[in-house]
Amino acid sequence: MLQAALAAGTAQRRAVFELFPRRLPEGRRYGVVGGVGRALDAIERFRFDDEVLGVLDEGGVVDEQTLAWLADHEFTGDVWGYPEGEVYLPYSPLVVVEGTFAEAVLLETVLLSIYNHDSAIASAASRMTWAADGRPCIEMGSRRTHEEAAVAAARAAYVAGFETTSNLAARHRHGIPTAGTSAHSFTLLHDTERDAFTAQVTSLGRGTTLLVDTYDIGEAVRTAVEVAGPELGAVRIDSGDLGLLAHQVRAQLDSLGATETKIVVTSDLDEYAIASLAAAPVDGYGVGTQLVTGSGHPTSGFVYKLVAREGDDGELVPVAKKSKDKGSVGGRKYALRRRNAAGVAEAEVVGIGTPPVDDGDDRELLVPLVRDGVVVGREPLAASRERHLAARDELPVQARMLSRGEPVIPTVHLD
Repeated sequence: MLQAALAAGTAQRRAVFELFPRRLPEGRRYGVVGGVGRALDAIERFRFDDEVLGVLDEGGVVDEQTLAWLADHEFTGDVWGYPEGEVYLPYSPLVVVEGTFAEAVLLETVLLSIYNHDSAIASAASRMTWAADGRPCIEMGSRRTHEEAAVAAARAAYVAGFETTSNLAARHRHGIPTAGTSAHSFTLLHDTERDAFTAQVTSLGRGTTLLVDTYDIGEAVRTAVEVAGPELGAVRIDSGDLGLLAHQVRAQLDSLGATETKIVVTSDLDEYAIASLAAAPVDGYGVGTQLVTGSGHPTSGFVYKLVAREGDDGELVPVAKKSKDKGSVGGRKYALRRRNAAGVAEAEVVGIGTPPVDDGDDRELLVPLVRDGVVVGREPLAASRERHLAARDELPVQARMLSRGEPVIPTVHLD
């Protein structure tokens, strides 16, 4: 597209692209925006160095005019978007990119890759942390996805309320708190379970978490308290009927005087399993596979479409795709969250061409992210975490329901 537009003389036309979802994953009531910070980093780094240009040249991928353009390329346009952690609905204009057609069209794949993945993880994580109802969730999915996706997933999960991650690269790159437990292999390494527990407590202290389901759980809990004393930090259960076992282990710990020892459960948990354990004496959840695969929805289904271009008179002209079931809404978008006097969200209001009018209780959703090619919207993850909790709390109570349903509020377009 770039080569053909350069040859046709249309590559420098002013253009507006929009990244948006046509729908939520089936049955979901809301989604969560993830990956904004990573996308801003990607825009800043989006350059074509000599090595890359050489690959394009040697393979005959593009012509000399295009190679010369790419050699000098850096994004100089503007980007607005929903900030990280914000809730979104169908047709929410999550990202608005304005620049020349050439520079804006090049961002399509990188933006879709980041937003589709990270928002899928954040959306699943939000449902899980809401189901956990204040009990901490630990991200433990690194062994179930690509090594780079694992770091991104830990970041997205943290935005949506997870307390910690087992991924140390996420701690290094993003400052996310880390936590973890030993695996069954550590117990099996030693001659006895007591030897394994003794080694772990001696090295890591009484506040460590001991894995108690390698052999017999009742015997393991008894041994764990004998080795660590009542100051034992926690025990982890990774198999069996987690609810029933949690009740049994809690009673046993209390009878042994370890009343402050916590119980952490793992084993392919998702939001439904977490919700089913609400009445069990569980103190924390370790979540892996279901989180990093979006709990059944590993992508968010976002698309990136041209919605306006420069006309012959220099003004922006709305354009839209009319394909059956894959249409788009033309025109540059603005958005606000319509709320009632009590602060409860009622609708996603999207203005076309002009911003919708705030009636006094509403909240604007698009914020500047890049201005004249310079990133202006970078923020700490703590701010994204706080934003998500606030945005989620203003949704109607039906948003908490895990049963399949329609989007919790409608999206309204205003011409």
